[in-house]
Amino acid sequence: MTQPFRGGGSGFHSGIWAGVSLRLLEDRIEASSPEMLYTLSSAVHPGGFSYANRIVNWKVPLSYQCDDPVRDLKRKCGEWGCDYRQTAGLITAAKLTHASIMERAGDRFKLVGCVTAGTRNAARAGMPRDTFPAYTPGTINTILLIDGRLTESAMVNAVITATEAKTAALQDLGIAEKANGKSATGTTTDAIVIGVSQHSRWDAVHAYAGAATTVGNAIAETVYAAVHEAVRTQQED
Repeated sequence: MTQPFRGGGSGFHSGIWAGVSLRLLEDRIEASSPEMLYTLSSAVHPGGFSYANRIVNWKVPLSYQCDDPVRDLKRKCGEWGCDYRQTAGLITAAKLTHASIMERAGDRFKLVGCVTAGTRNAARAGMPRDTFPAYTPGTINTILLIDGRLTESAMVNAVITATEAKTAALQDLGIAEKANGKSATGTTTDAIVIGVSQHSRWDAVHAYAGAATTVGNAIAETVYAAVHEAVRTQQED
């Protein structure tokens, strides 16, 4: 089952990576790891390269005023009992119940992926547009947890690969930007978090993560399938 929260489920425990879990709580999905992960993200908080053992995808109402999202996430971390210094925070207005979670074990790595998807503000990159206000409800948030060792350049490469896979899924689903009818490449507020264990139990370091590599191909397959499912089912019960 790749949408474990539909039908009343509230927890997912990885079958390939001991201790890794995702929980659906009242207003968020929490992904947690028993070990600190080296992260690269475009998350609202903290973004860039950092460390985290918890990733939170916080659901906000369509009326959410995004004046200071970093402040809001730090405050919410306090309410949730999370240490904001060890937490990566995403924001979404999509249905958390329709999150798609998939995992794969491969060549010297294990991978757990989670996608939530709203496409109200689907957009095609490269088209002229009014860029204010920057926040419009509807976001595709991608969380990739990798038990393995990757160079920083491979982590950046993984972001590219995941983005290409997301775009391919949207195109295959026929998602278009409303303003011009052209195929969407994403939404205007998409975000991604990649967390890597970098654990010494792995005897090899992945230097690349493009589609021609084992880890990159697994990322592409996982993200494509998860985005496709999360978007396709977003309007279902």
